[in-house]
Amino acid sequence: MKTIFIAVLLSVASIVRADAGIAGFWQHEKEPVWIEMRPDGAVGVLVRNDNRPDRVGFQLVTDLAATDKPNVWAAQVYAAQLQEYRNARISLESEDLMAFTVKVGFITRTVEWQRVAEVPILVNGE
Repeated sequence: MKTIFIAVLLSVASIVRADAGIAGFWQHEKEPVWIEMRPDGAVGVLVRNDNRPDRVGFQLVTDLAATDKPNVWAAQVYAAQLQEYRNARISLESEDLMAFTVKVGFITRTVEWQRVAEVPILVNGE
């Protein structure tokens, strides 16, 4: 019984540690867009979008859940071109690099995000 308890405790601790790895602020690889990944709420929220400021607060990622693979999550990611959520694989490629991979038909697209300590403040519209 004690062995089972320890095994369960260790598996929960590893899930919590993995979720903490994805938490925080991330900047899009090419666009002036920043998101905050909130694994405790199972979402990723737009916190700044210089091209579409009206989108701030939008949940880009929903249903975020750890998988049985380390540093890999399953989620629903909003595909702006399709105007709908699609199944996605989110992976932590390194401590500071996260990748969203979405497959639509035969096409697979991966978008990378760089970890940032904070979201830069927009001053005077610049």
